[in-house]
Amino acid sequence: MIRVKGHLLVKLSICALSLSSCASLKKGNANKKTATTPAAANNNRIQFIDGIATSRTTRNNTSHYNSKDVSISKNITRGSANLENAQSWQFKYAQLLDVPVEEVLNQKLYGFIDEWYGTPYRLGGKTRDGIDCSGFVNTLMNTVFQLGLSGNSTDLFSQVKRLKPHDLHEGDLVFFRIHHKRISHVGIYLENDKFVHASTSAGVMISDLKEPYWKRYFAGGGRL
Repeated sequence: MIRVKGHLLVKLSICALSLSSCASLKKGNANKKTATTPAAANNNRIQFIDGIATSRTTRNNTSHYNSKDVSISKNITRGSANLENAQSWQFKYAQLLDVPVEEVLNQKLYGFIDEWYGTPYRLGGKTRDGIDCSGFVNTLMNTVFQLGLSGNSTDLFSQVKRLKPHDLHEGDLVFFRIHHKRISHVGIYLENDKFVHASTSAGVMISDLKEPYWKRYFAGGGRL
């Protein structure tokens, strides 16, 4: 009887040990799973964060290029706005003066020139049928700049304040001695060395002070 009880106690002890070892194994497995799950979650989060970081980097790059594009488009918009608002007469005279369209702004002046452009030369003339250099200058200055001018080129030369060529501005007068010791021709300075006048050969036109002919006979400029 004592032996049977001893055997039973031994068996019970072995079962208890086995159960406790199983429990510890389960706990160990559970701990492993618990430890693994956060790691996996962390891995997933890291990948997810990486994904966002990548997309953010891409977004930042895109915004960087977009900001460059915007700045460029603003520049283009400013430039194109001037061009879009420009009128045909501005393009025409910008080409004749060889200057940017944005610099051709005096509509009254260029409108007057446009109306008279090509009018034939006629000594003593003052109409669209024919006009001479002083008649054209007097008519333009009176109409556009509201100055009560009269007289021939010599008279006008005596009325102006003399200027050096690099000091000339729009509306100043330019004078020439053509085959004469006295002043014999007058025109109106525009810009970029260009001036408008009534020439004997082609009537009202725009010429360049740097042209050899006009450079040769140029007598000076002046301001009223």
